[in-house]
Amino acid sequence: MNNQNALAEEISTCVTRLLNEDIGSGDITAQLIPEDQWATATVITRESAVLCGTAWVDEIFQQLDARVTLRWLAADGDLLDEGQGFLELEGPARSLLTGERAALNMLQTLSATATTTRRYVNLIEGTGVRLLDTRKTLPGLRLAQKYAVTCGGGHNHRIGLWDAFLIKENHISACGGIKAAVSQARALARDVLVEVEVETFEELDQALAAGADIIMLDNFALEDLYVAVELNGGRATLEASGNVDAATLKAIADTGIDCISSGALTKDIQSIDLSMRITRSYSV
Repeated sequence: MNNQNALAEEISTCVTRLLNEDIGSGDITAQLIPEDQWATATVITRESAVLCGTAWVDEIFQQLDARVTLRWLAADGDLLDEGQGFLELEGPARSLLTGERAALNMLQTLSATATTTRRYVNLIEGTGVRLLDTRKTLPGLRLAQKYAVTCGGGHNHRIGLWDAFLIKENHISACGGIKAAVSQARALARDVLVEVEVETFEELDQALAAGADIIMLDNFALEDLYVAVELNGGRATLEASGNVDAATLKAIADTGIDCISSGALTKDIQSIDLSMRITRSYSV
């Protein structure tokens, strides 16, 4: 199964879970509105943001009430200005209000990841360094947030534990060393990328000698990153990780490493402030 198909399945499953969580046995407040009452509504952002999550919102109203029509005025990855309306909806007023919170929750969360990613990407523009996410995602939203990272201009690290080796400190200890761990990885799955996390120059030398495809330099000081790049000599892809934020990102990128991974893109986010407003209500 490719990532696109997996994402489509995840959207459907995620939306079903969201609606069950929010609606339960039924939206009793929505029952106050006459069944034949229809409405139009607009969703606006109260702050500048990169939009992400349109497919989830489409699926929310498709599952909830297919009579609701949506007109997107922006697409995933577009930059929204403060106060901008980017979605117009029309349909049964009950359904619009029942789906409102689930829709806004997904939009505000995924747009937050996309917005943070875009801000970080802009900081390292022109360096040639790729910005990567991590597995530090919100529970149950792995594929969604990794999609949001791409909407912000970032790149995905491994999706999970199944699609690439990442040999860390405890793996090294349990396997009997870096050389042994890499050798076992090659024997297990020769065509799968092997990444080794290192904390010292000695471990860097061992990972290079073992033929690691990618070497993660974990919490290396800035001056040590320059040394690591020189020692590597282009033999492996070098990834910097640890102590990565908006204040340190550019300086890390300028050391000449190939990529930077940051958990902040998916775990240290602040939801985007969005609002849905009813603009017209009428009987049918």
